Amino acid sequence: MPPGQPSKGQSPIAQIPTGQTTTVPVAVKPPRASQRGTTAAAAIYRDLRADIVSLARRPGDPIVEKLVAEAFGVSRTPVREAVLRLADEGLVEVFPQSGTFVARIPIAALPEANLIRKTLEQATVRFAAERATRSQIAALQANLERQREVDASGCADGFHQADETFHALIADIAGYPGFWPITQQVKVQIDRCRHMTLPYPGRLATVIAEHEAIVAAIADHDPDRAVTALGDHIDGLLLTIDDMRLATPLYFSPAEALT
Repeated sequence: MPPGQPSKGQSPIAQIPTGQTTTVPVAVKPPRASQRGTTAAAAIYRDLRADIVSLARRPGDPIVEKLVAEAFGVSRTPVREAVLRLADEGLVEVFPQSGTFVARIPIAALPEANLIRKTLEQATVRFAAERATRSQIAALQANLERQREVDASGCADGFHQADETFHALIADIAGYPGFWPITQQVKVQIDRCRHMTLPYPGRLATVIAEHEAIVAAIADHDPDRAVTALGDHIDGLLLTIDDMRLATPLYFSPAEALT
């Protein structure tokens, strides 16, 4: 059976009637100007992926190829290509007799993904603590200030972007910027959970405090402390994710509690 039903209420995605008794969520925004240099399939893949990771399209939501194609003004072929890429990443599930749906979050895969992410980021933060210049430390501190600003404004999406920039900066300072794209690929399912946790009261303040500890260790050129602070930051997310699983079980694939 396909997972879940279309979400209602909070989702920012437009609801387009299908002429039946249900409505189907579909992103109706046209391709951005920056998509002119990309193929239609790549543009559709990028937008659908962003919607899924940000929870604009929630686990169990249907993706109707015909409506997506109409929204982008293309045939269904590039939509199918985009869907296949998303299926390869575990972000959608295709049921031949039922349709395509946003995949539930695979709870059992999260600990391994978190460990890979932790290993990669602890390597970069160690190098960052050894090599950081004063201007690079200032850039991290400026990013922390940006995080505080978006926390004060209550913009969870803005905070997520500032958070991503923070971790990318550490990879840059380490001298290994190529680590970050790999890390982003590894943590795609974790990011879906992160978007769920950010609106919780006090969550952003906790993350900022953890980031502050990382920056302080880098500024002091203390690699061991930086590695420990970053590890604590990443491990803490798993506990929050398990709370999310209990609160919204239909968003997750069945599995035992995180260990």
